[in-house]
Amino acid sequence: MIVAGLTGSIAMGKSTVAAMFAALGAPVFDADVAVRMFYAGKGKETVEAAFPGVLANGGVDRDRLAQLVLADPAALKRLESLVHPAVAAEEAGFIDRAAVDGRRLAIVDVPLLFETGGESRVDLVVVVSAPESVQRMRALRRDGMSDAKLDAMLSRQMSDVEKRRRAHFVIDTGGSLEQTRVQVSQFMRAVAGLARSRDGDA
Repeated sequence: MIVAGLTGSIAMGKSTVAAMFAALGAPVFDADVAVRMFYAGKGKETVEAAFPGVLANGGVDRDRLAQLVLADPAALKRLESLVHPAVAAEEAGFIDRAAVDGRRLAIVDVPLLFETGGESRVDLVVVVSAPESVQRMRALRRDGMSDAKLDAMLSRQMSDVEKRRRAHFVIDTGGSLEQTRVQVSQFMRAVAGLARSRDGDA
């Protein structure tokens, strides 16, 4: 089985691409969903203990938490030490289940794949990218987003140029949805051939 890491900076269209992979039958692990489940479940008390006052409505208030950590590298590192191991464990379980199911391809959707060293856990990396002007336009349409908040988020992410340089495959979402879908299909076909070759079926 080939495990592909799917990543990309904010507002590059990664969630759209992940949905396209899922629609074509590839199992997809969503790290953001795993984080939300952690904040809403077993991790909420741990996070509250480390960052008092972030609980609201039975779970972690992510906006309140972001205000505490985005401008404080030490606080962010402390939060990551709580969240990353929990998400990595969920990811490992997902990969094990995909292998047992006989899948040839599994997608792990991780926004900070490179920043957390996650590329070492996958066979290849797919980077979702778009022109900077498109990225900023998409990001600033989001509720609660501002230029300052976007710049703060981008400052803790590897640059798009570097991500593209490290990628095995780049999906450009700057065009139409159909153009993006064609690229996803091309990748699926290429990986299917690679998986057959690796399994000795070709």
